[in-house]
Amino acid sequence: MDKNNQSIISKDGVSYLVPFILITSCFALWGFANDITNPMVKAFSKIFRMSVTDGALVQVAFYGGYFAMAFPAAMFIRKYSYKAGVMMGLGLYAVGALLFLPASWTGMYYPFLVAYFILTCGLSFLETSCNPYILSMGTEETSTRRLNMAQCFNPMGSLCGMYVAMNFIQAKLNPASTEERALLSDSEFATMRDSDLSVLITPYLIIGLVIIAMFCVIWFTKMPKNGDQNHDVNFLPTLKRIFSIDYYREGVIAQFFYVGVQIMCWTFIIQYGTRVLMNEGMAEIDAEVLSQRYNIIAMAIFVTSRFICTYFLKYINAGALLGILAAVGACLTLGVIFIDGRVGLYCLVAISACMSLMFPTIYGIALQGLGDDAKFGAAGLIMAILGGSVLPPLQANIIDQHTLFGMPAVNVSFVLPLICFFVIISYGWRTYKRTR
Repeated sequence: MDKNNQSIISKDGVSYLVPFILITSCFALWGFANDITNPMVKAFSKIFRMSVTDGALVQVAFYGGYFAMAFPAAMFIRKYSYKAGVMMGLGLYAVGALLFLPASWTGMYYPFLVAYFILTCGLSFLETSCNPYILSMGTEETSTRRLNMAQCFNPMGSLCGMYVAMNFIQAKLNPASTEERALLSDSEFATMRDSDLSVLITPYLIIGLVIIAMFCVIWFTKMPKNGDQNHDVNFLPTLKRIFSIDYYREGVIAQFFYVGVQIMCWTFIIQYGTRVLMNEGMAEIDAEVLSQRYNIIAMAIFVTSRFICTYFLKYINAGALLGILAAVGACLTLGVIFIDGRVGLYCLVAISACMSLMFPTIYGIALQGLGDDAKFGAAGLIMAILGGSVLPPLQANIIDQHTLFGMPAVNVSFVLPLICFFVIISYGWRTYKRTR
């Protein structure tokens, strides 16, 4: 059979269609959690009358759960199975989401951080389990295409999370500003806080129930045992073995910089767009709202491009396509830096088309040929998500300078994403030379 036409979800005559659909659904579920959470920094700051720094502890708890649980999740999966890892991930996700209810009863902020941490421990289990599990549901030759197809549904969940956050949380919170809330008496503040918390927790409680339903469906479905033959943990020898593989080691580095560039481009499009639109005479609040709409357009482009790029992987070497997209992304980033006005903003939106392929492709390339060691390999790649919490603060520090080298500091700050794209270009080129 022509390798371009073979099914990407079958192996040795066995179809994995139903398991593939169920595990792919998990990609959308953690995408939802990721993007319903980002606006909560500002929401919690208003609800509890806190500084932005205190509100940002939401992201610390969020990324902390991912980072802390990646290797424990890998050891659990190695000891038991991919299915057990998925079940544990869904269980922790549901518990974390449902804990928003008792957290709201306390009327305090920190119980919500505990709920977020538990929820994202579940997400860490899911990502560590589901990505290599998808890779195992077919032949080695089609593994990267298969993971890209599954990852197409992650940004769909993200779009849903953004929509819910905007329309069912932000739009329904009390419109009182931070300054107005500061003037309230303690009793008035408590009444407003409790009302806002009841709005905020509702989507989390609903998603918690959805996760429980998914847990039950997967529990009663027969799932393949691909890659579950070896249950010896051997933690340190396995780590030494996988990090001795250059394309895996470099893949972890490339993933760190990719996640960093993704979070930077999606986070600071608001600051970039607001400056551009205010220079056109628009009021700040209107400029912020329109910039957020550009952000949603960027996500829609990201989703569409991922389907298109997954198709092209049938015909183009994965490393070559990764390098080409990173090179185009670097050129667009130069436009963001040096072209002022709407054209620079359009370049920033267009970068999402280039980023669409990168996470699953780097992931698939790095785990090729690892066999059962892919469970620990996946954990290292999930820990690379730390790039999303390390690099954006560096860019924010540049933006706070307001003006650099006679240019707006927000424009200059995109030198960091440019550097990230150069790292990814290098990884794509080295992969192409190794696999062509």
